Amino acid sequence: MLQNKSQQQCLELLEKIRWDGLPKCPYCGSTNSTNIKKENRYHCNYCFNSYSVTVNTLFHKTHVDLYKWFTAIDLVLKSQKNITVLDLAAKIQVNKNTASYMITRISKAMSEEPELLQKLLDGNIY
Repeated sequence: MLQNKSQQQCLELLEKIRWDGLPKCPYCGSTNSTNIKKENRYHCNYCFNSYSVTVNTLFHKTHVDLYKWFTAIDLVLKSQKNITVLDLAAKIQVNKNTASYMITRISKAMSEEPELLQKLLDGNIY
């Protein structure tokens, strides 16, 4: 069985994959930011927007834990045949609507963010 990672560990892994330790503002591209640890966000000191590592990714504006997302990506991309919505829902313990939404976003990310998905698969996330 897969080991459960905390939300914080998943955020740290995603930051490492996307930014390699140097947060980059998705709005202006600046690397001059201040960490807002309590909120798991950063404040850009150039354009003054706040952002998290999930902005401009398939994880943006979702309330599903990143660990469930990472598990779903692994299951969807590594399944021999297409995984069903109900199978995914049962395996990651979400409702069928959420599982359907996740499969749709993962499928879209396969063409829009293939590098991120591959890095997550290669990143020893478990």
